[in-house]
Amino acid sequence: MAFEQHTTVPGGQGPAAPAPATRIVLVDDHAIVRHGLRSILERESDLEVVGEASTAAEAEAVVGRERPAIVLLDLKLSTGADTEGLQLCASLTRRHPALAVLVLTTFLDDSLVVEAVHHGARGYVVKDVDTTELLRSIRAVARNGSAFDSHAAAAMVRSMRVPSDRPRFTEREMNVLQLLATGLSNRDIGARLYISETTVKFHVRNIMRKMDARTRAEVVYEASKRGVI
Repeated sequence: MAFEQHTTVPGGQGPAAPAPATRIVLVDDHAIVRHGLRSILERESDLEVVGEASTAAEAEAVVGRERPAIVLLDLKLSTGADTEGLQLCASLTRRHPALAVLVLTTFLDDSLVVEAVHHGARGYVVKDVDTTELLRSIRAVARNGSAFDSHAAAAMVRSMRVPSDRPRFTEREMNVLQLLATGLSNRDIGARLYISETTVKFHVRNIMRKMDARTRAEVVYEASKRGVI
């Protein structure tokens, strides 16, 4: 239940005005999800939805215009890239250092939780979280804290147990890497995974960066040597 906290003005002049509501932008490519989130948040007097976006470009524009305190961000914003939201998270937090990004997604890959944090997210919550936990997470990041639901927190702990010399890959990156090891081209990998060639190139670049490799052959060699594939 929402509540307002008042403070008494010195001199006995009655309660001070409540603090301004926390401004929030919703970024999700499903309108029904945004509608559901808006209806939940609009019941809370200390939270205000000031904008919505379904794509990265729309998100950049809305955040630039509305200057919210928090962005609720889904990592998958299109059928082309599973983790387009990671790049958007990095861009938004770089351009707006005071902005708090709270990831709200269906993805729960251990390495993806870590990647989200590395890209600037202050929290990570899976969409099946209950309303009370979601509101608690939003208010936590609004206070410059961090927020991870029990699933994401467990993923963080598991990721810490991964040997430091073994790169952390998302599930999609592992799929790309396994097909890369068979010698398939980017176009053929895209066809197998039902994603665009451009998206495959994005994942291959990330894989090469994480493996500190300069060529596709070097990626496969290093991945095999380290027991990744």
